[in-house]
Amino acid sequence: MGHTKVQQLLRQEEVPFKSIWHPMAYSAQKTAASAHIPGKEFAKPVMVRLDGKLAMVVVPGSTLVDLQMLREATGAKEVRLAGESEFKNLFPDCEVGAMPPFGHLYNVPTFVAEKLSHDDIIAFNAGTHNELIEMTYRDYARIEHPQVIHVAAIA
Repeated sequence: MGHTKVQQLLRQEEVPFKSIWHPMAYSAQKTAASAHIPGKEFAKPVMVRLDGKLAMVVVPGSTLVDLQMLREATGAKEVRLAGESEFKNLFPDCEVGAMPPFGHLYNVPTFVAEKLSHDDIIAFNAGTHNELIEMTYRDYARIEHPQVIHVAAIA
């Protein structure tokens, strides 16, 4: 592909990254497996609504978002998972469900699970279901400035 917002951003910021092509996969675990990446290093964006506003929560691929923990971590009163129809138009350069964990590119706040922030390397969908980008967590945090919160639960 090469023309998604995230790749433009990484080139602009001169961030070293690796593109990994893999067989089509739709779940985080299958994607990680087909690309030979540990599930815990796979950064999976989950779209949620916090008091009615869309936000992105990035968790390790092997985990789920615990909504109660998310409520406590963000101070939001109403927390729920967002349905695909609520956000699919937000990511026009991405296949549905394959958006990268860069909420700021799409004007949504980004939260990241503390567990993921301890990884040296993270990998994530590059906007399609058959390409991953691998880069250091440090570079990711420098560009995205996500709010690190205690949030994931083991699936």
